[in-house]
Amino acid sequence: MKHFLTILLILTCTASFAQVSNIDSLTNEPLNALNNIIQGNSSKNITIGAYAQIDYNQELESGVRHNGNMDVHRLVTFLGYRFDDRTHFVMEIEYEHVSEVFVEQAFLNYKIKPNFNVRAGLMLIPMGIINEYHEPPTYFGVERPNLESTIIPTTWRELGVGVSGSFPSTSLKYQLYVVNGFSGYNGSGNFRGSDGFRKGRQKAAESFISTPNLSSKLDYYGLPGLKLGLAGYFGKSQSTLFDGLDKDNDVMIDQADSSVVSIAMVGFDARYQYKGFTARAVVVNANINNTDEYNAFVGSDLGSRMFGYYVEGGYDVLRFFKQKTDKRLDVFARYEKYNTHEEVDLIAKNESYNRTDITLGLGYKIAPGAVLKADYQIQKNDASGSKDKKVLNFGIGIWF
Repeated sequence: MKHFLTILLILTCTASFAQVSNIDSLTNEPLNALNNIIQGNSSKNITIGAYAQIDYNQELESGVRHNGNMDVHRLVTFLGYRFDDRTHFVMEIEYEHVSEVFVEQAFLNYKIKPNFNVRAGLMLIPMGIINEYHEPPTYFGVERPNLESTIIPTTWRELGVGVSGSFPSTSLKYQLYVVNGFSGYNGSGNFRGSDGFRKGRQKAAESFISTPNLSSKLDYYGLPGLKLGLAGYFGKSQSTLFDGLDKDNDVMIDQADSSVVSIAMVGFDARYQYKGFTARAVVVNANINNTDEYNAFVGSDLGSRMFGYYVEGGYDVLRFFKQKTDKRLDVFARYEKYNTHEEVDLIAKNESYNRTDITLGLGYKIAPGAVLKADYQIQKNDASGSKDKKVLNFGIGIWF
């Protein structure tokens, strides 16, 4: 850790710091450090950036006292290097809850043509909104939407190779990657009904691959202030039982097949921004095959279909005062509905997995990359006799 910090200090002498003042026409949001370097907005070979999220969460319950939870939820440092105008390497190192260290992204990007790039390495799966754009000042609320951590297991990244680019004449942006899939079985099952695939993210930590998976997304940005996205993810989960498997041993083949599920996930997202008004929506559906055999083999309760959506809207109330300022005070509301047991196969539905969250709050951007947040959440589920969970959240978000 000391050596890494020393290297960062040395690099700062010759590096540029990524700014968040430029607007990305594809997303209607500030460009992050990764996009700045790949799009050639940095004049230096080395670019440094970071984002951080610091939270305070307090559960509220009548007649019951709960301790608050305080956490440096995540601190992510970004490093990018420009070899030449065509070749860039970018990486993000994430520190979660102070003590956990992960690599969030690490890939090489080579621009063959203005609308055709080849990427290889550890990449974010383009699904929903938050998985690609998860810097705290870019989204409403102290915590990320629960849909985009339960069905879309943000931050979802895997190793692979693929292509990306955009066609300004048609206002389309595309991404297409071949990646390793979720670890569904590595001595025990990793999928379950409560949070779907989340435990199966391999995160490039000595990942293994049984069969490749396909990830794709198409974005349309032809109308001012509007961005629409359609994403797909298709393939099978990975299993260590295929390693060294005797192809003539039918019993072992059947066992290995029982440790795998097929996944077809489709997501739609929309973002709209006009003056002080911002609106976002995400819909995602995941069909999962072979869950009957998988659950029986690993002793789990994975659903055969997961479905969810959320809509949210906010307005910068400082506009009412008609003063020119780079500050914002966004008042927002979000409604989420998501069910990881939308459909099941040969198991009973767990109605506690059919959840509804309502979030009301505000975010005060004291500078383009710094925000103070507060919100109130009501979390419900359809289980008989369940009580609503009410949570008060405060947070600090930074991004540069």
